[in-house]
Amino acid sequence: MPSRKTPADSAVPADSAHPTRSDAGPELIWLRPERAGRGPRPAHSRASIAAAAVALADAEGLEAVTMRRIAAELGAGTMSLYNYVPKKEQLFDLMLDAVVAEYQLPDAPSGDWRADLRMLAHQQMDILRRHGWVTTVIRQRPSIGPNSLRVTEFFLGAVAGFDLSGGAKMEALAMLNGSVCQFADFERATTAAATSPQRWQLELAGYLGQVAAGGDYPNLTAALGSGGPPPDAGASFERYLDRLLTVLFQA
Repeated sequence: MPSRKTPADSAVPADSAHPTRSDAGPELIWLRPERAGRGPRPAHSRASIAAAAVALADAEGLEAVTMRRIAAELGAGTMSLYNYVPKKEQLFDLMLDAVVAEYQLPDAPSGDWRADLRMLAHQQMDILRRHGWVTTVIRQRPSIGPNSLRVTEFFLGAVAGFDLSGGAKMEALAMLNGSVCQFADFERATTAAATSPQRWQLELAGYLGQVAAGGDYPNLTAALGSGGPPPDAGASFERYLDRLLTVLFQA
């Protein structure tokens, strides 16, 4: 099957691969020391580069994130930034970890695993709403920077009481994160497709009512006739999250 190109494939284009430095050192940015030995303090930092990249992605989309644009924002020479971040994949790693730093976690889990995981999911959803480009990047590269590891540690502490293997707990974390990303993508796509989300929801309800009245779909008619929660995005996420946690931990 041919690969499907995403916006992230073209973000940070031609100027993203330094001809001499891109293959030097470890691929993983977290294995590279930020400063090589002694010497004058660098003019910039990974944090400042990541912050500029995140601001660009938030304002103009991921395709706007190039080393040239970042350099212009920082008042730096484009080529000088490759001393800090040699490759676009490493830039994405830094960007992801920068937004994950927005989690506000207590020092330790509360002892109520469901409340702790709901808190994580809600904070993740808030981050994804602020930074819509994150789901595009995270589908290509998992976030494993220091801030992401802090969130992982908190999750594992919250579910420590379950008689599950470490691998099963990590799978549950991946499923929770992936499901929240999918919900955020759906919410964003639905909002973008409708001039007025509220009007779209009302029209959808009216359309389904007409379909049900036609009698061709008796099971659908019965389901719609039994009543249910209003089409509210916030309430939908709450129900989605409750069911997801129940399935993941059978509790």
